Amino acid sequence: MKFAGPLRAALCVALALMPVHAPAQNPFHGKAWPKTDFTAFLVDPLEFEPGGPNKDGIPAIDFPRMHPAAEEHSLDPREPVISVKIEGQLTRGYPLRYLLWHEVVNDTVGHTDIAVTYSVLVDSAVVYDRRDAEGNAMVFGVSGLLRFSNSVLFDRGTESWWQQTTGRAIVGSHAGERLTPLPARVESWDVFRLHHPDGLVMMRPEWERAYGTTPFVGYDSAGVPARYAGPLPPKGIAPLERVLRVGSHAWRLSRLMSEGRITEAGLVLTWTPGMASTHDAADIARARDIGMVRVRDAVGRDLPHDVIFAFCFAAFWPDGRWMLGGCGAAGLPC
Repeated sequence: MKFAGPLRAALCVALALMPVHAPAQNPFHGKAWPKTDFTAFLVDPLEFEPGGPNKDGIPAIDFPRMHPAAEEHSLDPREPVISVKIEGQLTRGYPLRYLLWHEVVNDTVGHTDIAVTYSVLVDSAVVYDRRDAEGNAMVFGVSGLLRFSNSVLFDRGTESWWQQTTGRAIVGSHAGERLTPLPARVESWDVFRLHHPDGLVMMRPEWERAYGTTPFVGYDSAGVPARYAGPLPPKGIAPLERVLRVGSHAWRLSRLMSEGRITEAGLVLTWTPGMASTHDAADIARARDIGMVRVRDAVGRDLPHDVIFAFCFAAFWPDGRWMLGGCGAAGLPC
């Protein structure tokens, strides 16, 4: 059954994850955030809003159980998986069916401490090196707060607040620091197991969640984003249209889908079909095909990137460049 709109979808997720009778938290309440240094603010406090669940109401996964790809039988071939390759280690896959309900996975791959992150309302999937500026590994949780519809994470050591899609600490003793994004890509389970038959995949978390389904039915076809009152993309680009972001550059996914391959700004961008959206049908396996993206440099090295909704790029990269191809000098979409 479809929800009446994106806001209702967001509320359904919040209600599903919120403890019964849990009161809404004041975002700056000392009891909720005893370690947070609220004298260190880099953004307007009015930009924060409660997302529904309180602090840790969306439970992060710490050091997940993994098993060989050959032993995984619950995933549909078209389901999206975040694929992470650390040099010298087996490739690991983190299914979005789990990240949809947990948003953060803290893991260690060989000697590399990583945070696999996913912000549902902006469809942002980024993998970070989770060490701070001094080289200390941090463990992240989900604050329950949103800023421009994007999840705000926190580290458990200092309870500083970090913007998920940018990796920047914006409140607390780590304010101003940035996490280092790692090369990773979202690909279908079918492609993952084909290319990484000896890889490892995250096992089902030990939580009672409707894994394999999404409450965000029809969200990426909606006209307006949920819980959002920030800047909008250029005229002609729908707020919930997906764009490929590499650094401060954005390419419309529709353009990449049409062309299949784009060589611009020293990058080689490719798109192939075969991966389902997490914001379309209730059963992810039945969702429409949005395909997979790969980003490489001129010598073929994979680069960090993100495929997000256009409004997210407008909000967090206001001076970013929209790569509109053969569009007019006015910079409007074709």
